[in-house]
Amino acid sequence: MERESAQVVIVGAGPSGSVASALLNQQGINVVVIEKATFPRFSIGESLLPACMEIIEKAGMKPAVEAAQFQFKDGAAFRCGGRYTEFDFQDKFTDGPCTTFQVQRGSFDKILADCAQKLGVEIRYQHELESIEFKSNHSILSVVTAAGHRYQMEAQYVLDASGFGRVLPKLLDLETPSCLPPRKALFTHLVDNIDTHQHNHYDRNKILVSVHPKNPDVWYWLIPFSNGISSFGIVGEPAFFDDYSQEGVEAIQQLVKEEPLLSSLLSQADYPNPAGELGGYSANVKHLATDHYALLGNAGEFLDPVFSSGVTIAMKSAEFASECVARQLKGEKVDWNDEYATPLMIGVDAFRTYVEGWYDGSLQDVIFHQDPNARIKQMICSILAGYAWDDSNPYVKDSKRRLSSLAEFIRQEA
Repeated sequence: MERESAQVVIVGAGPSGSVASALLNQQGINVVVIEKATFPRFSIGESLLPACMEIIEKAGMKPAVEAAQFQFKDGAAFRCGGRYTEFDFQDKFTDGPCTTFQVQRGSFDKILADCAQKLGVEIRYQHELESIEFKSNHSILSVVTAAGHRYQMEAQYVLDASGFGRVLPKLLDLETPSCLPPRKALFTHLVDNIDTHQHNHYDRNKILVSVHPKNPDVWYWLIPFSNGISSFGIVGEPAFFDDYSQEGVEAIQQLVKEEPLLSSLLSQADYPNPAGELGGYSANVKHLATDHYALLGNAGEFLDPVFSSGVTIAMKSAEFASECVARQLKGEKVDWNDEYATPLMIGVDAFRTYVEGWYDGSLQDVIFHQDPNARIKQMICSILAGYAWDDSNPYVKDSKRRLSSLAEFIRQEA
């Protein structure tokens, strides 16, 4: 069988794969990316966080992203019944970019991949990893093309950036149950037709997260794009959706009518696209990295879409992993647990605290508190903006205790 070689093979050309390939390429490392799909292709995870912008700039991709004229984003808005609050990312604790974009992932991911190619990275579309074999100082990957041609790649290191495909966790039996209960997301892209003069309280520069009026653990996202289309979805436990139409768009329309603000905002909306569904998406693995491979982003762990953390975790893992790979290829000894997994999990665990807090009600109590402490709100705003690795922020470093104590204090005040 034909065999080729590269210093690093990356599985997947999504945000983590494109960013990692560009960062490695900057250091003169030969990278080949294999991608099962063709681009553009649909993906959810469309509301970026400002912390992404630092990494996008570091990878040399910021000019192309800015030129695409995606929807500007400067914060997040939350609504629960008659309560409404906003987080302005410019008013945060951690230094760094304050704004970002809301993007249709098909075009966004293609822009990143195209940038990586222009920088010199080779991306092979419609190439799929079938198996992998580890030797003492390299790996052998068996790859098949869409046309059925099979070949092998020899690599000194492998990065799995396959996202929800979770290629290496499946091939190597690395998957373990998530600590989060199973949830389901039902979503579509709609033409929102929102009249901002009539709805002057609505801010297209922010993602809107709305809580179901009767089920506080069920929530809606509304992510507007610059072309009049919005991503809209509902997240809840799978059994919640049993009482609604089995036809996805009909179920979405039924659920829109149950939330008064959304019913008004989307009263003129058109639904030209079918509904998508994602279930059992929370995932975990036995370990994130070895001397032969590392798992990036969703390939390693996915929490929940509520705070749009997925792309940020993907890019942060690409940044951390590329630094470790470059050092290992130079002959340095890298402790992949201490130098990759542990630093990455600082942010993942902080996000996890706030995801769990959202569903148990403690974070909702904090978010919707009508008289927040300004400094504490800045600290929480930093996490919502993606700065979950800033351990100078007490609500990152000591996230569980701090959030629990704050929520209890607010409940006693009420």
